[in-house]
Amino acid sequence: MYALYALLFADHGLDTAEISSLLFIWSVTAFVFEVPSGAWADTVSRRGLLVLGALVTASGFAVWTVFPSYAGFALGFVLWGIGGSLQSGTFQALLYDELAARSATREYPRIIGFANSAAETGALLGILAAAPLFAWGGYGLVGASSVAVALCAALLAASLPSAPKAASVAAVAEIDDDEDEPDVATDAPSSTYLTMLRSGVTEALRHKTVRRGVLLSSLLFGFTAIDEYFGLLAEDNGAATGFIPILIGLTVAGSLVGSALAGRTASMKASTMARGVVVAGIALAGGALIGGPGILGVIGFAAIGVGYGIITNATIVSEARLQDAIEGPARATVTSASSLMAEVVSLAIFAAVALGSVWLSTPVLVALLGIPVVLAAALVPKWLPRQSHGPTVTG
Repeated sequence: MYALYALLFADHGLDTAEISSLLFIWSVTAFVFEVPSGAWADTVSRRGLLVLGALVTASGFAVWTVFPSYAGFALGFVLWGIGGSLQSGTFQALLYDELAARSATREYPRIIGFANSAAETGALLGILAAAPLFAWGGYGLVGASSVAVALCAALLAASLPSAPKAASVAAVAEIDDDEDEPDVATDAPSSTYLTMLRSGVTEALRHKTVRRGVLLSSLLFGFTAIDEYFGLLAEDNGAATGFIPILIGLTVAGSLVGSALAGRTASMKASTMARGVVVAGIALAGGALIGGPGILGVIGFAAIGVGYGIITNATIVSEARLQDAIEGPARATVTSASSLMAEVVSLAIFAAVALGSVWLSTPVLVALLGIPVVLAAALVPKWLPRQSHGPTVTG
């Protein structure tokens, strides 16, 4: 559905502003649930939350398929936003703590890079499958297939190990004792939840290195919201509906390569990352303006794929540095705080495109979004945490 959902909305009478409003609803939902769900992941089974998130996401795709209207699309995005929030930060924390249990946190950048590559490979196959599925059964078959894949994701999540958390509940109790407050570790689950929420938010706000890591990784990840307009960009540049998934596949391929190289680039200098981000912004802007029917469209989206891949790589590296910098017990909460800030960036992008669509075309709007990417490069040397290796499991 990823390759065609913007076109699904357009074919049911929605204009660019209305589509942006749906994306806005999606981001607001994630914004509201992001950090609370992270604290939940620090309190209950992370594996269980991953399963639940996949099931909720599947229900969102089902609503789109059965009720293809503005209200149905909005409800589907709400469900998708909740499902994504349950998974966001949860998987990263589960993986890091599993590695910590094996004293192998050095492997985190490489493994999370490969995990993202596997995800991008699945996305690429799904995008390429969208064209024949659409030809055989229209949006209905594409939607049903999306539901089936999300259900498969739930089954895969259920097979994951459930590592001990990097800090036990007893460690949280010690934090409370240090603050001369009652020990809530043995109180009701809600008290433990609130303790985790407070611990994570406090570390994200007060720990200088963690705070900067949160801001940088969220900013970089937020820029990937540009991809929501790739389908409309291809359509505006004259590409046929059946060929659009191929063009979008080029951007996913770029992201796949960027993810796969994360293990090799994990120790890059901040100055190297800054230069890469500049190149990414230029490639995104140039690709949007080059695009057109035929070979020009391929060249343009290939350039976008290069820029998108660089941003993806920089995002993974910055997130890995953030994981190393986290010292408290609420790892998923801090990671979710980063995702929350990324939603703020996404909301700003959606609002800017919705407003700008009144006067400007989609190619121009996407090209203009390359400007803040270039400007963000100046923040990398100050905000990228130094490479280190995090704590081992204590509980």
